[in-house]
Amino acid sequence: MENKEGVLLQRYELGRLLGQGNFAKVYYARNIKTAQSVAIKVIDKEKVMRVGLMDQIKREISVMKLVSHPNIVQLHEVMATKSKIFVVMEYVKGGELFNLVAKGRLKEEQARRYFQQLVGAIDFCHSREQDGLLHTTCGTPAYVAPEVLNRKGYDGAKADIWSCGVILFVMLAGYLPFHEGNLMEMYRKIAKAAFRCPAWFSSEARKLLAKILDPNPVTRISTEGIMESSWFRKGRRSPPGPEIFMQIWEEPMKPSQMNAFDIISMSTGFDLSGLFEEPDRRKESRFTSMQPAPVIIKRLEEVARKLGLKPKKKQGGVMKLERNKEGRKGVLAVDAEIFEVTPSFHLVEFKKSAGDTLEFQRMWKQDMRPALKDIVWAWQGEEEVAAPPLQQE
Repeated sequence: MENKEGVLLQRYELGRLLGQGNFAKVYYARNIKTAQSVAIKVIDKEKVMRVGLMDQIKREISVMKLVSHPNIVQLHEVMATKSKIFVVMEYVKGGELFNLVAKGRLKEEQARRYFQQLVGAIDFCHSREQDGLLHTTCGTPAYVAPEVLNRKGYDGAKADIWSCGVILFVMLAGYLPFHEGNLMEMYRKIAKAAFRCPAWFSSEARKLLAKILDPNPVTRISTEGIMESSWFRKGRRSPPGPEIFMQIWEEPMKPSQMNAFDIISMSTGFDLSGLFEEPDRRKESRFTSMQPAPVIIKRLEEVARKLGLKPKKKQGGVMKLERNKEGRKGVLAVDAEIFEVTPSFHLVEFKKSAGDTLEFQRMWKQDMRPALKDIVWAWQGEEEVAAPPLQQE
């Protein structure tokens, strides 16, 4: 699957090693088709299965598939061979926060910018409570909340806020608020929130930390409260929305050509998504059609407008359907790409590129799918996709 030139599955050109752990290595890579820079985590299946962590790997991938936020590393796709799992992710150039802190404490303005990003991401994840995210919290003892150490059950959202407070303290001070050589002594300090702010902390930062590092989870400040605080709001930048494509339909859209490898990789037998996500949480869907490409394109545009979606053109002949409203979870955006198998047989792929997965699923099931049934030959996954009809000689 990986040839001598370092090309992975005919899709990605592998580059330098970015980092490695006990079970995986992360490489810089480039998408051959789009030239997009990505990071690929290569997981050794045998090592993971040997220590019984395969379920945890699947869980992590499932969570990454569900979230889409400017401050959360985006998962692009997952591929696998008999011995390896390849997790293709957004390439982030900034490095790790704590490598930066190790060089010395951050200035308050810099720490605030990072904290704004962190809280924005945490608030987004907490808003996905119905998806079962962030309900079980664990981690390094110095960062966990008092109620986690008590092992009597806890609210994961409240515990995460405490951990954010510890991170803020570390950025501003350059050291941990609760740090002892004796583990039990450290637990005692955490339980009482016994910490002192250095003299260089501003009064606003001190007040906010006192509300975050509150040992009582009931009275501890919420993410909404943090974001409304005067310290947090200073110099705040609105999180960037999904990429806006300004080029509207000015020229006919042409379907992408499919080779044998494309057809095989898109077939249900090679679809790995079932390993990592439940059917109701999938971010993509496919169907085949015997209609010509112009008919399919026209129908997609009609359905999009009826549902209040703006059809836009994306590089490579992909139609982007985007909603006008922007909520807590961002603007819902869907990519629709048409692949030509034969001149009279096409495969259409819908993929959520931004926004809320549950909103996409509701729209897809309740609105788009019924509206497209007149051009559909077969839905992938419900039955074996019929082979293209033979041409009569």
